[in-house]
Amino acid sequence: MQYQYAKEPPDYSDLASGRVFYSLPGHPAFPIRLADEILQRCLARREANHVTGPCVLYDPCCGAAYQLAVLGYLHWHSFREVVASDIDQKAVRVAQQNLGLLSVNGLDKRVSEISEMFRLYGKVSHKEALDSAHRLENRIGTLMKEHTLKTRIFQANALDGAMLRENLKGIGADIVFVDVPYGLHSHWHNPDSRAELGNSLWQMLNALLDVLVPTSVVAVISDKLQKASHAGYQRIEQFQVGKRRAVLLKPASG
Repeated sequence: MQYQYAKEPPDYSDLASGRVFYSLPGHPAFPIRLADEILQRCLARREANHVTGPCVLYDPCCGAAYQLAVLGYLHWHSFREVVASDIDQKAVRVAQQNLGLLSVNGLDKRVSEISEMFRLYGKVSHKEALDSAHRLENRIGTLMKEHTLKTRIFQANALDGAMLRENLKGIGADIVFVDVPYGLHSHWHNPDSRAELGNSLWQMLNALLDVLVPTSVVAVISDKLQKASHAGYQRIEQFQVGKRRAVLLKPASG
């Protein structure tokens, strides 16, 4: 896959998982440059359809919501709200912390945590993390002058459309960015024990139809074994990056 937008990777060190942003043990962080590229492709599709203005970004399998929080920093002006959900309660708690870093209060709390670790242990890594946190504080101060970015996190099964609709409370997801379970570090929680991987992905796409708008763009990242296909969607584009497959979809009625 050739990068069309994130062509020259900048220094992402301040945004690295486990430095200022919280990490979830056993769950590798999504590559920042790839997330940036996929998100910009989604935004370009919206612009091609003459849809402008800040949008709602949603991830129904958010894990620690690391990529959502990073995208919030990279494309603050593009969003009015960042929404995350996951079926795992532990993941939801970490996701709440990461989305909290999109606010001044959340960053202040994180600075205090890292400062205390540096005071206790004096590690170089803690000093570097503290420097990064201060730079993000300056950045968030500038971004907040543009507009406040709302965040929301809730616990829900991504396969349950009624549950997603209830928690989103009538807010349509303009862009869905979802890195679905691969079966290595995360798994689908499908009440149908006979369901195959592809069927679970189909069920998620079916559930998402309840929370989309006609101009929505859905970016699904999966392994090669899972096929993002559903009669309710039209494929916009597909590309492969290593073991990951990214598919951009739009509602068939849009």
